[in-house]
Amino acid sequence: MSPEAFFILSALCFLAAFIDSIAGGGGMISLPAFMAVGLPPHIALGTNKISAAIGTLASSLNFLRSNKIILPLVTRFAPLALFGAIFGVKTALLIPPKYFQPISFFLLICVFIYTLINKNLGEEYDYQGINSVNIKWGCIFSLLIGFYDGFLGPGTGSFLIFMLIKIFHLDFAHATATTKFINLASNIISAALYFHAGKLNLPLGLIMAVIMIIGAFAGSSLAIYKGSKFIKPVFLVVTITLIGKMGYSFLSSLF
Repeated sequence: MSPEAFFILSALCFLAAFIDSIAGGGGMISLPAFMAVGLPPHIALGTNKISAAIGTLASSLNFLRSNKIILPLVTRFAPLALFGAIFGVKTALLIPPKYFQPISFFLLICVFIYTLINKNLGEEYDYQGINSVNIKWGCIFSLLIGFYDGFLGPGTGSFLIFMLIKIFHLDFAHATATTKFINLASNIISAALYFHAGKLNLPLGLIMAVIMIIGAFAGSSLAIYKGSKFIKPVFLVVTITLIGKMGYSFLSSLF
């Protein structure tokens, strides 16, 4: 890899971790970046996973100090996300992820429109605890989102944040902090499975992980300081960017 390519990859990985720690969606930057430097798709997926997992750990620990993490939700949903991610990775090693992109593309459009229309969504904290209804939906979505994270990845944080806000009535600050720990479980198991399958570039992944730690710490610190009114616009920008990127990729594959 040339010094120029390494510098660009480093800058994009920093940006990916910075954005991901605030509103999710960092994979839309880092995954194409790994592919752009010449890694085959499955190797890029695995390398991105190990870098992202370490970056997510950094932002998770930073959010832990903010007292905004809802631990009962983490303890219930992180294992389910991990379980879903196992099947997601195994599916990704058998089926090209491009076949599932239209589904995530459609779901992101729904998330964006709903968040945009509901002006007060995620701006007030009204968590009332766990009951039989919200725990059922939380379990279902945690499994599905964990599967998606292991299978493809980009947009996982956005889906988790939206789930926690809609089902459990968290604000963006608490939802983002809690999402990091749930997402951490699926990231770690995904990275471990790609490592076991030999589908990653470990030296490059670890080098980029150091850079992503810095980006994740900077982004999560800003999110903690600014709060929900800052996170929500970033969430909308990240979501519409993901929609545009996936839409472009999908249309390019058709023509």
